[in-house]
Amino acid sequence: MTAATPITLTETESGAQSLASGTAGHALLAVERAINGGANWTMAQHLIKQAAARVDAALHTGLYYGAPAIAFLLHSTMADGRDRYHAARQALDRHVRRLTRTRLAHATQRLHDGRPATFGEYDLFTGLIGFGALLQQFAPDSQEYGLVLCYLVELAHPRYHDGLHVPGWWVDHDPDPLYPTAGGHANLGMAHGAAGLLALLSNAARLGHQVPGQSEVIVWLCGWFDQWRQESRHGPWWPQWITRDELRTGHLTHGCPGRPSWCYGTPGIARALQLAAIATGDRARKTVAEHALAACLTSPQLDRLTDPGICHGLAGLYQTAHRAAADTASPVIAQQLPALADRLTATEDGDGDDSGFLTGTIGVRLVMETIRAGQTYTRWDACLLIA
Repeated sequence: MTAATPITLTETESGAQSLASGTAGHALLAVERAINGGANWTMAQHLIKQAAARVDAALHTGLYYGAPAIAFLLHSTMADGRDRYHAARQALDRHVRRLTRTRLAHATQRLHDGRPATFGEYDLFTGLIGFGALLQQFAPDSQEYGLVLCYLVELAHPRYHDGLHVPGWWVDHDPDPLYPTAGGHANLGMAHGAAGLLALLSNAARLGHQVPGQSEVIVWLCGWFDQWRQESRHGPWWPQWITRDELRTGHLTHGCPGRPSWCYGTPGIARALQLAAIATGDRARKTVAEHALAACLTSPQLDRLTDPGICHGLAGLYQTAHRAAADTASPVIAQQLPALADRLTATEDGDGDDSGFLTGTIGVRLVMETIRAGQTYTRWDACLLIA
């Protein structure tokens, strides 16, 4: 196992170390099964060897690809208290810390220059929120983790951009080529937006890790979500993003909720708000967040989901709801989980071209392990910011 930068990789080697769609995700499933007693370690060891044969540790890597992704995978092997892959983990951890510092330096310069952010700078998949989620798992007392939290506090602060007061994570680019947002947008989702920012800061506070301004930013972000919460007869919902015109007028240009997915929808946002409420001791907000998530578990909201995967399907909704249910004495979410599990189980043997973690069958099978065991042994869902 090597980890060097720069490094020239074959397409196969590069694809293998993708947590989202490659062998790394398959290995994560095998580790979960090995630790929960569903399989032996032979398959897990084989897949880890494939995923980590030659690790990319260049600047473009992130939680879902390269050295950070493999570090996340290897740390999951310690869930039963066994110190596996010690030397490899130490080498990768050094790379993760180096990458974090370099990425922070670039982000700090961008903030100093007054330029808008990009997903690649801050988001969960490729940015500093992802690095923060990883450091929260294996190095919560490190200087790098504290620096990431300080950066995220600064990132949240509103600023002026082209004459408009925008939130600090405002981006000029589109959320997706299929969905242009003239003049930029403020993303609200867990994968690329404010929910991910709120979830990481709230989890940090919940674990006792505080930096100056963190508590105030958590409260401010909760207020941001309050401002854009929409009501419907099927429960509250939030838009996926806010455009320049919507921010200027204070009104949405569309009036119906999207699908209740982990990545962009109400479930991920509601879980982030629940975590914030726990961190701040806000019982009223916690109740509102839990009822919003529970509403996603019933028809017709549930019928909006057309695929089983984690990112925007039934598996992601289940795992998010499972984690939220464990953090409340209210039965409002837990009562809905068996029916959702039945619905997901019915898709388990379905045909699908995507075998990956994020949108494919591997992610579904990981959630099925949660359903069967009643818990998640490796905390693999920490890479979703819900754990």
